[in-house]
Amino acid sequence: MDAFYMFPAEIKKNQPSSATKFRLYTDTTEEGCLILFDQLETLDKCSFNTSLPLVMIVHGWSESVQFSRSNVHLIGYSLGAHVSGFAGSYISGTNKIGRITGLDPAGPLFEGMSPTDRLSPDDANFVDAIHTFTQQHMGLSVGIKQPVAHFDFYPNGGTFQPGCHIMHVYNHIAQYGITGITQTVKCAHERSVHLFIDSLLHDDKQSMAYWCNDIHTFDKGMCLSCRKNRCNILGYNIRKERLQINRRLFLKTRAHAPFKVYHYQFKIHFINEIQEKQVEPTFTVSLTGTKEDAENLPITLVEGITGNKTYSFLITLDIDIGELMMIKFKWEGTAVWENIWDTVQTIIPWTKGSRRPGLIVKTIRVKAGETQQKMTFCSQSVNNVHLHPAQEKTFVRCPNSSRRLKRKFKVTRT
Repeated sequence: MDAFYMFPAEIKKNQPSSATKFRLYTDTTEEGCLILFDQLETLDKCSFNTSLPLVMIVHGWSESVQFSRSNVHLIGYSLGAHVSGFAGSYISGTNKIGRITGLDPAGPLFEGMSPTDRLSPDDANFVDAIHTFTQQHMGLSVGIKQPVAHFDFYPNGGTFQPGCHIMHVYNHIAQYGITGITQTVKCAHERSVHLFIDSLLHDDKQSMAYWCNDIHTFDKGMCLSCRKNRCNILGYNIRKERLQINRRLFLKTRAHAPFKVYHYQFKIHFINEIQEKQVEPTFTVSLTGTKEDAENLPITLVEGITGNKTYSFLITLDIDIGELMMIKFKWEGTAVWENIWDTVQTIIPWTKGSRRPGLIVKTIRVKAGETQQKMTFCSQSVNNVHLHPAQEKTFVRCPNSSRRLKRKFKVTRT
């Protein structure tokens, strides 16, 4: 047994505190044991052990006898997140509640309010929050968007969640009947709960999140750093650390459990041989790892390719491929190129034997977020680094990179 879990069994409005009842659960009991307010004998009846941590679950729309407050973990969902914050702020003195976790804290009436009127970092020794439904409608969102904790997690940007789009309403209706419409509406809001549960059920698949200014920067793969505590684990096993300033962390997840994905930053330097024209091709990559392979992964261009410039992309994988060994990079389709080619041929009278313009790609730099490993890949064909539509190029670990790996291996062994 590693902890007690306590749920409010009955809270009646406009009745004295004696009407509030709690049920105590352990990892060995399916039915909770009823604990009554101001009836200490019920603690003994339920075999309450003061040496174990206590987790209190507070659902949306308490101080104990001889128990260390720092050992208490309040978990509040929606409105319950702010209720947990009020409970923490109510306890005066230096001995605060140990931890409060806010699961998509409610937005209406709380967004933009002062820290005393909502969940805030001052309510416990450590506060973390998971924001999953901050998409606004008529100026309001179900979940609060602003940071309210020491670490605020925004899975998939926090606005909405994969698998919860209105297009999935038919799937939900097939599964739940007419109530499937309600399931679609609350899907993203409840995802915070499922993400937290997932962190308990899958110890070997903990989701890593990264400090970033916004989701747009994160989508470019530019925030996958763990230096100076810039990353942390989402959920129960978070690294608990009080910071002087709040940190907003971003990550991608799957649409179902286990939710963990693996984050990679791809930095590719393109040289567009038609300097005057912007190219917006569609790329896919296939990855070969020491454990698994991943094929035909799309790369989304945030902006078109012009001139001589390095571009950064975020790629996520559902599986652990191990150490990345080889990359196959393909320019999909021909429609975009043919339009550009027709335009260029009209403007410039190409002479016989002219080389058909395209993109030059010499190297691909990759950073793995979960392992923090940095790798450089060079074109397998050193004499041909040009890439044209419908063409695929193979990139392998650069010789210098391989030598560095060998030297590192020797140093480690000695």
